Amino acid sequence: MSDERRFLDLVLADPTVASVLDRAGELELPDAWLTAGVLFQAAWNGLAGRPPGAGVRDADLFYFDPDLTWEAEDAVIRRAATVFAGSPVPVEVRNEARVHLWYADHFDAPAPRPFTDCRDAIDHFAAVCCCVGVSVSTREVYAPHGLADLLGLVVRPNPGSPAPRHVYEAKAARWQAEWPALTVLPWA
Repeated sequence: MSDERRFLDLVLADPTVASVLDRAGELELPDAWLTAGVLFQAAWNGLAGRPPGAGVRDADLFYFDPDLTWEAEDAVIRRAATVFAGSPVPVEVRNEARVHLWYADHFDAPAPRPFTDCRDAIDHFAAVCCCVGVSVSTREVYAPHGLADLLGLVVRPNPGSPAPRHVYEAKAARWQAEWPALTVLPWA
């Protein structure tokens, strides 16, 4: 079985992941991807024999719209609140075309250049295992660094990430406390 098939089997077995992917289509967002934590943590839960949803705090749903106004993004966020009402975790919907406008304030680090699409945004997560997305429209898996670290329970800094060291280390510490089988590699 390919890593991609194994990954999809693990994440789609989680009812939250399946539900968010199914319901996200109602929003008809351009270039929409379910990303990051809800995916790699669903895979880790499956690999560790833990119940679906254990340790998962939220689901990140990315889309890419050239309209950079807060009003446009806020309208999508409000629509999403209705679509995802009753979801077991909050679904955080963000226009990745706008990240460079707020990144420095949120992460206390220089903002990345504007992203060109959602794949570009996924490329820049703090850890290699985080760099994964599933397309809402096609269920295509995007994993620019492959899936070996994720499926091997390895947390490694992403050298292409603008995230500062303290962000990586805080996330890795939380994940290791929740999933003790993880191997966390130090910031280089």
